[in-house]
Amino acid sequence: MKLRFLSPTNHGIVDYLAAVALIVSPFVLQLGSSNPLAPWISVVTGALVIVVSMATNYRYGAFKIIPFGGHLTLDLLVATLFMLVPSLFGFVGLDAAYYYINAVVVYLVVAVTASEGRSTGR
Repeated sequence: MKLRFLSPTNHGIVDYLAAVALIVSPFVLQLGSSNPLAPWISVVTGALVIVVSMATNYRYGAFKIIPFGGHLTLDLLVATLFMLVPSLFGFVGLDAAYYYINAVVVYLVVAVTASEGRSTGR
């Protein structure tokens, strides 16, 4: 099995699903016990994921401004920020775990995403 099995098209589907999860799950999980910013950082990130996805040059991008490689770079930046957020804002417990888990998931999604066809919307 190839390590990079997730096509840019399927990555786009994952992006939109992740955006919805980032917006909804903080409320389902009742984040915010260690800091009231905990749910809102996720919601804002989810909204930004939608904007970036719509601007990405892949099948589900509406405006196709951001090259797919640039999109993956932004994903890595978000994952890194998610790793730092608990320390920066004093998140503990579930609030911290939520961001650490999301960071690992984003790193993994980028790691398994194939780059071929990135500019053709395939």
